[in-house]
Amino acid sequence: MQLIPVDPADADAVRRLVAVTNAARSVDSPWLHELTEHECVGELRWGWDGDPDEAFLVTVDGTDVAAARYETSSYDNEHLAWFEIEVDPAQRRRGHGSAVLDRLVERAVDEGRTTLGLAGWDAAAAAGFAAAHGFEPKLVEVHRRQYVEGPPDLAVPAPPAYELVRWPTPTPAEDLPALAELTAAINDAPTDDLDIEDEVFPPERIAAYERSWAERGHRMYRVVARHRATGALAGQSVVCVDGERPHLAEQHDTSVAHAHRGHRLGVLLKLEVLRWLAEAEPQVREIDTWNAESNDHMVGVNEELGYRVMGRVIDYQRSAAPR
Repeated sequence: MQLIPVDPADADAVRRLVAVTNAARSVDSPWLHELTEHECVGELRWGWDGDPDEAFLVTVDGTDVAAARYETSSYDNEHLAWFEIEVDPAQRRRGHGSAVLDRLVERAVDEGRTTLGLAGWDAAAAAGFAAAHGFEPKLVEVHRRQYVEGPPDLAVPAPPAYELVRWPTPTPAEDLPALAELTAAINDAPTDDLDIEDEVFPPERIAAYERSWAERGHRMYRVVARHRATGALAGQSVVCVDGERPHLAEQHDTSVAHAHRGHRLGVLLKLEVLRWLAEAEPQVREIDTWNAESNDHMVGVNEELGYRVMGRVIDYQRSAAPR
């Protein structure tokens, strides 16, 4: 077995990686849109915030059998390594997934990572694979999708103490520290039993995030809530529109700082983003979002806005110590 690192400049390797990924998606999560080569290249070059995962094409005797990702962060949680393994359905139940996992675990241990994680769709096969390798379920994430049909018709009274601001992208340098402080509010979201530390958001990480999505060809729409009396940033909601497939969009962060909760700012922010998209991107028809299943507040907001459950993913973890 070979694990071949995929260089985003290698068009053939990217094409083959995409083919394996889409073959797996067609069976495991057919509601997901196919990965495109353009999207794959953007992920491998830029990642979420300039800290991309490493991708591998897995071959056996010249046949592509699986795709794998190895994820770590240079900002925080340096004890963690996350793995993603997608085996071509035609090549399953031959031990390929286990062999790939062994290789990734070996690397993580060599790097001094102490906690290992992988995720899988809520299915018996994924749960069995995780259990066989000593991984335990720690968090359930739910994928939801909103089907957009013009401007929202939901009316929610706005509290007079706050104003909603359509934020420029990229963020002016002088505003990055305040936005970085606000972004840290996402650490209040439930993590259930995961061994995970708070994420760290220096201003340069916010700038890298905005730059990465622009380089990937996405258009970012960020609305912030600002407290009128103090000027403090109280909350934000961010949606990115896919430049390659502009009818598709992805909901990123929606969060409200602790001191400003209880005013329905979360739903107000998301509604204002929808109004902005109706004006600037009227072709958008789908918005995907992810939340912890235990995040009752945000789940309630999304259900109020008409999001539909598409699938559930289980996050598993184990110690890097030998089982």
